[in-house]
Amino acid sequence: MKNNNYADLEAALKIDCEKCSGLCCVALYCMKTDGFPENKQAGVPCKHLMPDFCCDIHAQLANKKMKGCLAYDCFGAGQKVTQSGYVNVNWKTNPEKANEIFRVFRIVFQLHQMAWYLLEAASLNTDKRIGAEVEVLIAQNSQMTALAPAEILQMDITNYQIGVNQVLKKVSNQLAADSFDKMERQDYFGKNFKRANLNGRNFSMALMIAANLEGCSLTGTNFLGADLRDANIKNTDLRGSLFLTQMQINAAQGNAKTKLPPNLSSPISWQSR
Repeated sequence: MKNNNYADLEAALKIDCEKCSGLCCVALYCMKTDGFPENKQAGVPCKHLMPDFCCDIHAQLANKKMKGCLAYDCFGAGQKVTQSGYVNVNWKTNPEKANEIFRVFRIVFQLHQMAWYLLEAASLNTDKRIGAEVEVLIAQNSQMTALAPAEILQMDITNYQIGVNQVLKKVSNQLAADSFDKMERQDYFGKNFKRANLNGRNFSMALMIAANLEGCSLTGTNFLGADLRDANIKNTDLRGSLFLTQMQINAAQGNAKTKLPPNLSSPISWQSR
Protein backbone atom coordinates (compact mmCIF):
# COMPACT_ATOMS: atom_id res chain seq x y z
CA MET A 1 0.00 0.00 0.00
CA LYS A 2 2.98 2.31 0.43
CA ASN A 3 2.46 5.53 -1.52
CA ASN A 4 4.46 8.60 -0.52
CA ASN A 5 1.69 10.88 -1.79
CA TYR A 6 -0.62 9.51 0.86
CA ALA A 7 1.80 8.87 3.73
CA ASP A 8 -0.11 11.10 6.15
CA LEU A 9 -3.44 9.47 5.35
CA GLU A 10 -1.97 5.99 5.67
CA ALA A 11 -0.62 6.89 9.12
CA ALA A 12 -4.01 8.33 10.13
CA LEU A 13 -5.69 4.99 9.40
CA LYS A 14 -3.60 3.20 12.05
CA ILE A 15 -5.31 2.93 15.41
CA ASP A 16 -3.88 4.87 18.35
CA CYS A 17 -6.00 3.93 21.36
CA GLU A 18 -4.11 6.30 23.68
CA LYS A 19 -5.52 9.24 21.70
CA CYS A 20 -9.10 7.95 21.77
CA SER A 21 -11.84 8.28 24.38
CA GLY A 22 -12.71 4.59 24.29
CA LEU A 23 -15.30 5.06 21.56
CA CYS A 24 -15.32 1.46 20.34
CA CYS A 25 -15.98 0.32 23.92
CA VAL A 26 -19.07 2.52 24.18
CA ALA A 27 -20.55 3.39 20.79
CA LEU A 28 -20.92 -0.13 19.40
CA TYR A 29 -23.40 -2.94 19.95
CA CYS A 30 -21.59 -6.05 21.20
CA MET A 31 -22.52 -9.69 21.78
CA LYS A 32 -20.82 -12.11 24.13
CA THR A 33 -21.13 -14.87 21.51
CA ASP A 34 -18.94 -12.78 19.18
CA GLY A 35 -16.09 -12.72 21.70
CA PHE A 36 -16.92 -9.59 23.67
CA PRO A 37 -17.09 -9.42 27.49
CA GLU A 38 -20.89 -9.14 27.56
CA ASN A 39 -24.00 -8.41 25.56
CA LYS A 40 -23.98 -4.62 25.33
CA GLN A 41 -26.25 -2.08 23.68
CA ALA A 42 -24.76 0.68 21.55
CA GLY A 43 -24.09 3.73 23.69
CA VAL A 44 -23.50 1.77 26.89
CA PRO A 45 -19.91 1.67 28.19
CA CYS A 46 -18.26 -1.73 28.51
CA LYS A 47 -17.98 -2.72 32.16
CA HIS A 48 -14.20 -3.01 31.75
CA LEU A 49 -13.69 0.55 30.48
CA MET A 50 -11.80 2.57 33.09
CA PRO A 51 -12.10 6.34 33.79
CA ASP A 52 -8.95 6.99 31.70
CA PHE A 53 -10.58 5.14 28.77
CA CYS A 54 -8.24 2.15 29.10
CA CYS A 55 -9.39 -1.46 29.42
CA ASP A 56 -8.87 -3.08 32.82
CA ILE A 57 -8.49 -6.55 31.23
CA HIS A 58 -6.54 -5.56 28.12
CA ALA A 59 -3.57 -7.76 29.04
CA GLN A 60 -5.90 -10.72 29.62
CA LEU A 61 -8.03 -10.50 26.47
CA ALA A 62 -6.30 -13.45 24.79
CA ASN A 63 -6.50 -15.68 27.86
CA LYS A 64 -10.16 -14.77 28.31
CA LYS A 65 -10.78 -15.54 24.61
CA MET A 66 -12.21 -12.08 23.94
CA LYS A 67 -11.88 -12.54 20.17
CA GLY A 68 -14.19 -9.66 19.35
CA CYS A 69 -12.08 -7.18 21.30
CA LEU A 70 -8.82 -8.57 19.95
CA ALA A 71 -9.98 -8.41 16.34
CA TYR A 72 -11.60 -4.98 16.29
CA ASP A 73 -9.86 -2.17 14.42
CA CYS A 74 -11.43 1.25 13.86
CA PHE A 75 -9.03 2.34 11.05
CA GLY A 76 -8.05 5.32 13.19
CA ALA A 77 -11.60 6.68 13.42
CA GLY A 78 -11.48 6.75 17.22
CA GLN A 79 -8.56 9.12 17.54
CA LYS A 80 -9.76 11.17 14.55
CA VAL A 81 -13.10 11.93 16.19
CA THR A 82 -11.60 12.39 19.66
CA GLN A 83 -8.71 14.63 18.64
CA SER A 84 -10.16 16.56 15.70
CA GLY A 85 -13.92 16.53 15.96
CA TYR A 86 -14.32 17.12 19.69
CA VAL A 87 -11.30 18.89 21.13
CA ASN A 88 -11.55 19.01 24.94
CA VAL A 89 -15.01 17.38 24.74
CA ASN A 90 -15.91 13.72 25.15
CA TRP A 91 -18.96 11.56 25.73
CA LYS A 92 -18.23 11.27 29.45
CA THR A 93 -17.65 14.93 30.31
CA ASN A 94 -20.46 16.05 27.99
CA PRO A 95 -23.11 13.31 28.15
CA GLU A 96 -25.59 15.49 26.27
CA LYS A 97 -23.30 15.15 23.23
CA ALA A 98 -22.68 11.43 23.65
CA ASN A 99 -25.11 10.15 21.02
CA GLU A 100 -23.87 12.73 18.54
CA ILE A 101 -20.24 11.72 19.14
CA PHE A 102 -21.08 8.04 18.68
CA ARG A 103 -22.92 8.70 15.41
CA VAL A 104 -20.00 10.73 14.06
CA PHE A 105 -17.60 7.95 15.07
CA ARG A 106 -19.60 5.34 13.17
CA ILE A 107 -19.69 7.48 10.01
CA VAL A 108 -15.97 8.29 10.19
CA PHE A 109 -15.24 4.59 10.71
CA GLN A 110 -17.00 3.79 7.42
CA LEU A 111 -15.12 6.54 5.61
CA HIS A 112 -11.74 5.47 7.03
CA GLN A 113 -12.41 1.87 6.05
CA MET A 114 -13.13 2.96 2.49
CA ALA A 115 -10.00 5.14 2.53
CA TRP A 116 -7.96 2.06 3.50
CA TYR A 117 -9.20 0.17 0.46
CA LEU A 118 -8.76 3.17 -1.82
CA LEU A 119 -5.12 3.58 -0.79
CA GLU A 120 -4.45 -0.01 -1.75
CA ALA A 121 -6.34 0.46 -5.00
CA ALA A 122 -4.11 3.47 -5.75
CA SER A 123 -1.00 1.35 -5.26
CA LEU A 124 -2.28 -1.55 -7.40
CA ASN A 125 -3.93 0.30 -10.27
CA THR A 126 -2.26 0.36 -13.70
CA ASP A 127 -4.87 2.36 -15.62
CA LYS A 128 -4.49 6.17 -15.68
CA ARG A 129 -8.23 6.84 -15.99
CA ILE A 130 -9.07 4.58 -13.08
CA GLY A 131 -6.18 6.10 -11.14
CA ALA A 132 -7.75 9.52 -11.59
CA GLU A 133 -11.05 8.19 -10.23
CA VAL A 134 -9.26 6.77 -7.20
CA GLU A 135 -7.50 10.07 -6.55
CA VAL A 136 -10.80 11.98 -6.65
CA LEU A 137 -12.41 9.54 -4.20
CA ILE A 138 -9.47 9.80 -1.79
CA ALA A 139 -9.62 13.60 -1.94
CA GLN A 140 -13.37 13.54 -1.28
CA ASN A 141 -12.82 11.18 1.65
CA SER A 142 -10.29 13.52 3.25
CA GLN A 143 -12.62 16.47 2.74
CA MET A 144 -15.56 14.65 4.33
CA THR A 145 -13.67 13.50 7.42
CA ALA A 146 -12.31 17.02 7.92
CA LEU A 147 -15.81 18.49 8.21
CA ALA A 148 -17.26 19.68 11.50
CA PRO A 149 -19.33 17.04 13.35
CA ALA A 150 -22.63 18.73 12.51
CA GLU A 151 -21.74 18.61 8.80
CA ILE A 152 -20.67 14.98 8.99
CA LEU A 153 -24.04 14.07 10.48
CA GLN A 154 -25.83 15.76 7.58
CA MET A 155 -23.97 13.76 4.93
CA ASP A 156 -25.51 10.91 2.96
CA ILE A 157 -22.53 8.78 1.98
CA THR A 158 -24.55 6.24 -0.03
CA ASN A 159 -23.53 7.60 -3.44
CA TYR A 160 -19.94 7.87 -2.29
CA GLN A 161 -19.98 4.21 -1.20
CA ILE A 162 -21.34 3.20 -4.60
CA GLY A 163 -18.52 5.10 -6.29
CA VAL A 164 -15.91 3.42 -4.08
CA ASN A 165 -17.34 -0.05 -4.76
CA GLN A 166 -17.32 0.58 -8.50
CA VAL A 167 -13.70 1.68 -8.61
CA LEU A 168 -12.61 -1.21 -6.39
CA LYS A 169 -14.25 -3.60 -8.85
CA LYS A 170 -12.35 -2.01 -11.72
CA VAL A 171 -8.98 -2.26 -9.96
CA SER A 172 -9.67 -5.81 -8.76
CA ASN A 173 -10.60 -7.01 -12.22
CA GLN A 174 -7.23 -5.83 -13.55
CA LEU A 175 -5.54 -8.27 -11.21
CA ALA A 176 -7.83 -11.21 -10.48
CA ALA A 177 -8.04 -14.51 -12.32
CA ASP A 178 -11.81 -14.59 -11.78
CA SER A 179 -14.26 -11.71 -11.90
CA PHE A 180 -14.84 -9.40 -8.95
CA ASP A 181 -18.44 -9.01 -10.16
CA LYS A 182 -19.40 -12.29 -8.51
CA MET A 183 -20.67 -10.54 -5.39
CA GLU A 184 -22.70 -13.36 -3.83
CA ARG A 185 -21.35 -14.27 -0.40
CA GLN A 186 -19.71 -17.61 -1.13
CA ASP A 187 -19.45 -20.07 1.74
CA TYR A 188 -16.07 -21.68 2.43
CA PHE A 189 -16.74 -22.33 6.12
CA GLY A 190 -14.10 -24.73 7.40
CA LYS A 191 -12.88 -25.59 3.88
CA ASN A 192 -9.43 -27.17 3.71
CA PHE A 193 -7.34 -25.32 1.11
CA LYS A 194 -4.03 -26.40 2.70
CA ARG A 195 -1.07 -25.70 0.38
CA ALA A 196 -3.37 -25.01 -2.57
CA ASN A 197 -2.44 -22.57 -5.34
CA LEU A 198 -5.00 -19.80 -4.89
CA ASN A 199 -3.14 -17.13 -6.83
CA GLY A 200 -5.51 -14.58 -8.32
CA ARG A 201 -8.62 -16.08 -6.73
CA ASN A 202 -11.47 -13.77 -5.80
CA PHE A 203 -12.64 -14.34 -2.22
CA SER A 204 -14.25 -10.91 -1.89
CA MET A 205 -17.14 -11.03 0.59
CA ALA A 206 -16.61 -14.78 1.07
CA LEU A 207 -17.45 -16.56 4.30
CA MET A 208 -14.12 -18.19 5.23
CA ILE A 209 -14.60 -18.80 8.95
CA ALA A 210 -12.18 -21.54 10.13
CA ALA A 211 -10.99 -22.20 6.56
CA ASN A 212 -7.54 -23.76 6.35
CA LEU A 213 -5.22 -21.59 4.25
CA GLU A 214 -1.99 -22.88 5.76
CA GLY A 215 0.85 -22.89 3.25
CA CYS A 216 -1.34 -21.67 0.38
CA SER A 217 0.02 -19.59 -2.49
CA LEU A 218 -1.93 -16.33 -2.29
CA THR A 219 -0.33 -13.89 -4.73
CA GLY A 220 -3.00 -11.57 -6.11
CA THR A 221 -5.69 -13.27 -4.04
CA ASN A 222 -8.53 -10.84 -3.28
CA PHE A 223 -9.80 -10.88 0.32
CA LEU A 224 -11.86 -7.69 0.19
CA GLY A 225 -14.54 -7.99 2.88
CA ALA A 226 -13.90 -11.73 3.41
CA ASP A 227 -14.78 -13.12 6.84
CA LEU A 228 -11.50 -14.68 8.06
CA ARG A 229 -12.48 -15.35 11.66
CA ASP A 230 -10.42 -18.30 12.92
CA ALA A 231 -9.07 -18.97 9.44
CA ASN A 232 -5.75 -20.82 9.66
CA ILE A 233 -3.03 -18.69 8.05
CA LYS A 234 -0.12 -20.26 9.95
CA ASN A 235 3.11 -20.68 7.96
CA THR A 236 1.49 -18.72 5.12
CA ASP A 237 2.82 -15.87 2.98
CA LEU A 238 0.15 -13.19 2.46
CA ARG A 239 2.52 -10.44 1.30
CA GLY A 240 1.07 -10.55 -2.21
CA SER A 241 -2.58 -10.78 -1.15
CA LEU A 242 -5.00 -7.97 -1.94
CA PHE A 243 -7.28 -5.79 0.21
CA LEU A 244 -6.48 -7.34 3.59
CA THR A 245 -7.22 -5.31 6.71
CA GLN A 246 -5.81 -5.44 10.22
CA MET A 247 -9.21 -6.54 11.50
CA GLN A 248 -9.14 -9.62 9.26
CA ILE A 249 -5.62 -10.47 10.40
CA ASN A 250 -6.50 -10.00 14.06
CA ALA A 251 -9.44 -12.38 13.68
CA ALA A 252 -7.43 -15.12 11.95
CA GLN A 253 -5.11 -17.76 13.42
CA GLY A 254 -1.51 -17.11 12.46
CA ASN A 255 1.93 -17.69 13.91
CA ALA A 256 5.46 -16.27 13.89
CA LYS A 257 6.00 -17.69 10.38
CA THR A 258 2.97 -15.95 8.88
CA LYS A 259 4.18 -13.24 6.50
CA LEU A 260 2.03 -10.13 6.11
CA PRO A 261 1.94 -7.09 3.81
CA PRO A 262 4.06 -4.23 5.22
CA ASN A 263 1.04 -2.14 6.20
CA LEU A 264 -0.23 -4.85 8.58
CA SER A 265 1.10 -6.07 11.93
CA SER A 266 1.25 -9.51 13.52
CA PRO A 267 -0.80 -9.81 16.71
CA ILE A 268 1.43 -10.29 19.76
CA SER A 269 -0.26 -13.62 20.51
CA TRP A 270 1.09 -15.10 17.28
CA GLN A 271 4.69 -14.94 18.45
CA SER A 272 4.15 -17.81 20.88
CA ARG A 273 2.54 -20.10 18.31
